Amino acid sequence: MKSKKNPFLELIQNNSVPIMFIIICAVCIPISGFSPGYLLNEIITRMGRNTFLILSLLIPIMAGMGLNFGMTLGAMAGQIALILVADWQIWGIPGIILAMIISIPISLLLGLFCGKMLNMAKGREMITSYIISYFINGLYQLVVLYMMGPIIPIIHTSIKLPRGYGIRNTVSLLNMRQHLDNLLAIRIGGAKIPVLTFLVIAMLCLFIILFRKTKLGQDMRAVGQDMDVARNAGIKVERTRIVSIIMSTVFAGLGMIIYLQNMGNIATYSSHSQIGMFCIAALLVGGASVERASIGNVFLGVTLFHLMFIVAPSTGAKITGDSMIGEYFRVFVSYGIITVALVMYEAKKRMAKSKAGKMLEDAQGKGEGN
Repeated sequence: MKSKKNPFLELIQNNSVPIMFIIICAVCIPISGFSPGYLLNEIITRMGRNTFLILSLLIPIMAGMGLNFGMTLGAMAGQIALILVADWQIWGIPGIILAMIISIPISLLLGLFCGKMLNMAKGREMITSYIISYFINGLYQLVVLYMMGPIIPIIHTSIKLPRGYGIRNTVSLLNMRQHLDNLLAIRIGGAKIPVLTFLVIAMLCLFIILFRKTKLGQDMRAVGQDMDVARNAGIKVERTRIVSIIMSTVFAGLGMIIYLQNMGNIATYSSHSQIGMFCIAALLVGGASVERASIGNVFLGVTLFHLMFIVAPSTGAKITGDSMIGEYFRVFVSYGIITVALVMYEAKKRMAKSKAGKMLEDAQGKGEGN
C-alpha cells in the first residue's frame, strides 16, 4: 500500500518560494510604515512596467529551454531603437510605436543567433544564454560607444558624448515618459491605473493562451516534454526551439520599450544589465520552475517580488538605522531566490529519476520471481 501524502505539506512543498515571500512581505509591511494606498499605487505602477517583460519568458519554458537569460538581447534591441527615436525627436505614442517597429528586426536577428547557439548546447541552455548575453552586451557597448556617430548618424549633440561620438550615460525620454501609461488612465481611490498598458499586457496574455493551442504551440510543448519523441513524430525540433527564442527576444524588446517609457530615461550602459535577472527572479517568486510556468505565476511574482523591493529598504532603515541594509537584502534575495529555485529543481529531478529507477528495478525483480 502506498502511503498518501499530506495535501497540506505537499502544497507547502510545491509553493515554498511564494509562501516564503508572502511571510517576508507580511513581516516587512507593518514595519516599513507605508500606507496601503501608497503600496497599491506602487504595485500597479510596477506591474504595468514589468509584466510584459516577464511574460516574454514563458514561451522558451514551454519549449523546454528553461529560463531565458538571453532575454537581455531583446532589451538591448529595445534600447537601441529608443536611442534612435530620441535622436530623431519623435516623441509620445508615435515615438513608442516607431521604437517597437525598429526593435523587432534587431530582436529577430539577435534571437536567431541565440537560438542557433542554444541548439548547439542542448541541456545547458540557461548557462549558455547567460554567457551569450554577456557576449552581445560587448557588441552593444561597441555600437553605442564607438559606432553611433561615425558610422550610425546621430544628429543631436544632447545625446552624444562631448568627444563627438558615442552615446551619453543617460538619454532623456521625458517627452515620452508615461505617455502609454497616461493614455486612457483612470484613478480609483488615489491609485492611477494605466488602462492602455494593461490592455497591451492582456493582449500578450491572450496571445500566449491562444498560441498554446496552435500547431506550433503544441509542437513546442512536445519538444519541451521529450525532444526524441517529438523528433520521431516528425517535428522539426531545432527549428521549433529557435522560433521560441526568437519570439521571446522580440517580446523582451517590446517589453523593454514599455519599461523605459515608464521610467522616462535610458541608462545607456546599464539599464539592460540586470533586467533578465530581476524578471527571472520575479517569475520564480511567483511559483514557476525551470520546466513549468504560467501567466498566474507572472502576476503573483510581480506583486510579491516588487512589494518586497518597495518595503525592504524602509524596513532595513527602521530596524538597523541604515537603509542600505534593506537595499543589500533585496539584491541578495533576488539572486538567492534564483539559486534556491534551481537547486530545488535539480534535487526534485534527481529524486524523480531515482524513484523511477527504483520502480523499474522492483518491476524487474517481480518479473524474475514469477
